[in-house]
Amino acid sequence: MGLKERLRDLARTDAQLEADEIRQRTISDPEAAVACAGKLVDRKPATVAGSIRCITMPPRQSVPVLVAELFDGERSVNLVWIGRRRIAGIEPGVFLIAEGRVATVKGQPAIFNPSYQIVPAK
Repeated sequence: MGLKERLRDLARTDAQLEADEIRQRTISDPEAAVACAGKLVDRKPATVAGSIRCITMPPRQSVPVLVAELFDGERSVNLVWIGRRRIAGIEPGVFLIAEGRVATVKGQPAIFNPSYQIVPAK
């Protein structure tokens, strides 16, 4: 590692370093080397991988909803489970691979009721 790289790393924030780690894991893991959130096309099936940043449960309505923000190191996509308030294993910091059809909701890509696989930490 040269001096230029070391200086660049010192100037980076913790959030940027964390994003780089997630991005590196997303593209280096053979099982997780899939389409990234930046390459999603509306109304097309997609596979995404990344780390869960946050989980929200919108105010109670007639139907329970669980929304998890999946971050791939560059961009994020919302994973929305309708009819669920909680899913075992889905929590912030978990790395997973999800598949489903992409929809754009309020300018943000989302996948409704995705199939998913939790990838264990190495």
